[in-house]
Amino acid sequence: MSRKWFIGPLVVLLAAPALAEEPSGSTEEGFSLLREGARVLMESLFSEMEPALDDMQQGLGEALRRMEPMMRDLGAMMGELDNYHAPEMLPNGDIIIRRKSPGEIVAEPGGEIEI
Repeated sequence: MSRKWFIGPLVVLLAAPALAEEPSGSTEEGFSLLREGARVLMESLFSEMEPALDDMQQGLGEALRRMEPMMRDLGAMMGELDNYHAPEMLPNGDIIIRRKSPGEIVAEPGGEIEI
């Protein structure tokens, strides 16, 4: 498969000088030929990549389905994200997320705070 990736751009690069030397054709014709070549190259590239992209999408969907229960549990433990300060990185590389004290938590107008 890697050979196909190399051959396509090589053909386009080799065709460019031939188009430039053509005295009877206009530059617009040369550009249209280059545009058509690039379109064909991109279509073939995407058609070759389509199965791999489908597999990647299925794998990602499966990973998200497996993570969903863990993310729900984490959300239940944390509550609202507004109850925490921004993460801090310590000099030793540790990352800490401090919980705000009840006095730091700003109530929404008309809302109640659970403490």
